[in-house]
Amino acid sequence: MAYLSDALLDLALQEIEDSASQLNICNDEPATYAAATTTYFLGDATILTYTGPANGDTSGRKTTVDAITDGSVLTTGTALAWALTDGSTTLYAAGSLTTSQVVTAGNVFTLTAFDIEIPDAE
Repeated sequence: MAYLSDALLDLALQEIEDSASQLNICNDEPATYAAATTTYFLGDATILTYTGPANGDTSGRKTTVDAITDGSVLTTGTALAWALTDGSTTLYAAGSLTTSQVVTAGNVFTLTAFDIEIPDAE
């Protein structure tokens, strides 16, 4: 693969920071906006804050999704994944939670900070 500059990787991460304003918890890892907001949806948190872009832990670049302390659980289930969306049409990123969480509708969920990392080209 060709070399990609840190500035180019930062553009992708900055797009997530600028546009992904909603974090959804899901009972499976979504690959589409519909899956993140309907099919697997359990709850959400809005007005996300980020730290980065910065050097990745092993290579490349990363942004950190800061801790969530006030997410709303709308459907009872087991949260296994997270999804970052713009709240209207686009799924920007999704991944597995470090630890699954059993959540109950009407309660609040929390998540510790986590990274989204783009590795260097090899």
